[in-house]
Amino acid sequence: MAVVVRRFTRAGSLAVLLFWLVLAIATGPYTVRLGEVARAGPEVQLPAGAESEQVARLLNPSGVAEPLPLAVVWVPRQQGERITPGQEAAAREVSARVAGPSFVPVLAEDGRAMIVVVPGGPADLRDRLATVREAAASVSGTTVHLAGPAAAQVDLDDAFAKTDGTLLAVALGGVLVILLLVYRSALMPLLVIAGALLALAAACAALYALARWGLLPIDGQIQGIVFVLVVGASTDYALLLAARHREELAGQPDAAAAMAAACRATAPPVLASAGIIACAMMTLTLSDLPAERALGPAVAIAMVCCAAVSLTFLPALLVLCGPRTLRPPNGRETGGRWTATARTLAYRPRRVWVGSLLLLAAGAACAPLLASSGVPLHQALSAGAPSVAGHEVLTRHFPAGTASPLTIVAPASGASGVRSQVAATPGVASSVIVPSAAEGRVLVLATLSDTPDSARARETVTRLRASLAGTGVLVGGQSAQHADLQEASVRGQLLITPLVLLVVLVLLVLLLRCVLLPLLLVAAAWASLFTAFGAAALVFRLVTGASVTEPAVMLFSFVFLVALGVDYNIFFVHRIRSEAVRHGTAAGVRTGLETTSGVISAAGLILAATFVTLAVMPLLYLAQIGCIVAIGVLIDTLLVRLFLVPALILDLGRRAWWPTFLPGDRPRTGTTAASDPHPGDQGRPAVSRPTS
Repeated sequence: MAVVVRRFTRAGSLAVLLFWLVLAIATGPYTVRLGEVARAGPEVQLPAGAESEQVARLLNPSGVAEPLPLAVVWVPRQQGERITPGQEAAAREVSARVAGPSFVPVLAEDGRAMIVVVPGGPADLRDRLATVREAAASVSGTTVHLAGPAAAQVDLDDAFAKTDGTLLAVALGGVLVILLLVYRSALMPLLVIAGALLALAAACAALYALARWGLLPIDGQIQGIVFVLVVGASTDYALLLAARHREELAGQPDAAAAMAAACRATAPPVLASAGIIACAMMTLTLSDLPAERALGPAVAIAMVCCAAVSLTFLPALLVLCGPRTLRPPNGRETGGRWTATARTLAYRPRRVWVGSLLLLAAGAACAPLLASSGVPLHQALSAGAPSVAGHEVLTRHFPAGTASPLTIVAPASGASGVRSQVAATPGVASSVIVPSAAEGRVLVLATLSDTPDSARARETVTRLRASLAGTGVLVGGQSAQHADLQEASVRGQLLITPLVLLVVLVLLVLLLRCVLLPLLLVAAAWASLFTAFGAAALVFRLVTGASVTEPAVMLFSFVFLVALGVDYNIFFVHRIRSEAVRHGTAAGVRTGLETTSGVISAAGLILAATFVTLAVMPLLYLAQIGCIVAIGVLIDTLLVRLFLVPALILDLGRRAWWPTFLPGDRPRTGTTAASDPHPGDQGRPAVSRPTS
């Protein structure tokens, strides 16, 4: 890297800038076009060995996805009235027209609603819903509500459709405001935003091509995460480079020479940061679930684009704009703001890191409140979604699982016994035997009392499978799929969690060329992770009344927070090490705090702000990921990196770099025990106690 950035010239910078401008023209449209190949929501596809998948293959050997069923619910327009015989007759006529003569509306026990479950058809899902709604509206004196899997899927599509532009606008708007406060000028923020948009365009073009070729499935969830991560990471890298460029300009007015020095100093931590995030996310490819597997390569591609733009486009742009773009900092700006922090840490480092750990422990104590038992889709969608209103009406008059019963495949010879056993299972409202296309088998359709994708429905599936074990009976259907999905997610967590920690640890050891400090950094990231979970649990309870989330949210948040938490410490510790090699560990910590605290704090605030923008997505899962990651980034930036890590390094002194030894920590001639509070460890700061 040093050869690449040995020196900058205006001609070379102009060539680099022209290259990126041509690339921007070619890739810019794909920022919008990525939505053309992105599915609305994460694909629900389970391993071949999952029981619900076995049922699906038995009933549908072709493997073509079956259209989702739709529940049509009629209620009287006047509250408190009952369904009339004329309305029943009209509903039967509508049902025969849209579903077939064998589908007859069922009247609720209270007589105040009727329902028919319309099977899937060959038409487009949205068109089918519009056709059914129009036909059902012909029943005079009633209000029509659509519920069930088909209605929920359309609302999920709407939740993701056309939000990419809103998400990008909100993220860039928040970043621009913070940059204006940091730089107090318009030019530099615009350059940083231009770099972020360029990285995003390049990443979207690559993802579009892979999705178009069928190599990488992209959904709305992945698209939203990539958008905010690229904007946040690109801005962070730009801030780091710009801060080092300002520092170099203070010693030499030549912008080209200053930029070369800044790139030599900045490239290792930027490349290490992007590499750690990419490698950590690539561990998701070991998951059994397609939605989790696809996120890893997508983020890795995005991080490559962020690093490439930050180390080529932005330096060339700053060189061409000249030294006036960034005013060199004066002495007061360089370190005065953080000198008090450095002195406090040097005076009582052990008290500082112990106090920091106690704060983390207090937040982590609330982590068990965050349950990963799953959130039903009607609770994850916006309260104004039509399917949510339909679900509420359905559950007031019928069993919650009416629209999506369990599909139980049983041998024909013992069908009645299986049905009796199913009917006796707690959580099953009703059951019926229907013929099956599978030879020698029948279907037992079991309507559950609970919402099909709820935790209680999954518990019913578990009870059913336990009672039918060894009988050759297979339990499938939507609730069974969600139970298998939950199991696969938990299994993925157990595999990926330790692997992420190992990958991050190995990369840190290679970067810092020591063992003890990387272990401490990973442990600090682990501690701040649980603190973020605890704080998020309290926020969720305050906002929604419940601290429940999906296993995938926990997994994604874990991977992001471990990678991003170590990310900021890389910038900080790399600077400490480069200074400690020449001047010793204590001086390295002081210089590291004075030169990086401001820029890293701003970078953390920007990254947290970009993840918070996921809350504009009308889907609870993404809002929860954004909240957890934003809280974790702020904890890492403002507590772990500012106080815990530097205090630990000061307390350990030269031992922090074990098993290596830095030249700057060698005992100096004339050093006495009186000048060092820890004789024999000259890496520790000499501190003179104040006198009264």
